[in-house]
Amino acid sequence: MANPVQFINQVRAEVAKITWPTRREVITTTIMVFIMAALASVFFSLVDLLIRSGLSVLLGFVGG
Repeated sequence: MANPVQFINQVRAEVAKITWPTRREVITTTIMVFIMAALASVFFSLVDLLIRSGLSVLLGFVGG
């Protein structure tokens, strides 16, 4: 079991090694996430529409 003071010093040393993103990188990455989420939602909406239309046509032929 490590000494609590030694543990805290090791944690501080590890945190000092972290390279934090710049403000510009965070903003750019956030915008890219929103764009990709919008593209994914449009894609899946179109796939849903195609499947729904296909099933409606298929069920219309089978039922009618």
